[in-house]
Amino acid sequence: MTTKAAVISDTHGLLRPEVLEKLMDCDCIVHAGDINRQDLVDQLRTIAPLHVVMGNNDKKWAEGILPVSLRFQIESCRIHLTHIKKNVPKDLTDVDIVIFGHSHKYLTKKDPDTGVLWLNPGSCGRRRFHQEITMAILTIDGQAASVEKILIPHQEKSLPEKKGKEK
Repeated sequence: MTTKAAVISDTHGLLRPEVLEKLMDCDCIVHAGDINRQDLVDQLRTIAPLHVVMGNNDKKWAEGILPVSLRFQIESCRIHLTHIKKNVPKDLTDVDIVIFGHSHKYLTKKDPDTGVLWLNPGSCGRRRFHQEITMAILTIDGQAASVEKILIPHQEKSLPEKKGKEK
């Protein structure tokens, strides 16, 4: 059996229609924190099974409700989920994939020494820091995993042109 997981992070209170459309096609959702509201967690849980951690912007409402880090398994893949990369433990002997967020920058990298896949889906919420709006689809077949970067188009708000001084 193959499992498709939507991997998102840093939604900051916004679930874009384009993101929701992608979530509907997945078997589960992984959210790497900075959700900003409990009702978004509740909404995600109505779509598919949800693995979620608290981000640094979630402390006011999620402390004691959501974990800072979470270990779970999809098929035979062992996953460690956290919001901030520095919270990942040094010992990853029982981990196949590390998923984190926070930086708003998409990243996939396989550690050549350990074989651990590192994944940051970027941010698919409010656009910040002039970054792309991204998420990932993680496809797992047994212990084999592949990642697809999903780029979400966005409209740049253009500033009105300044009128020159008339002479």
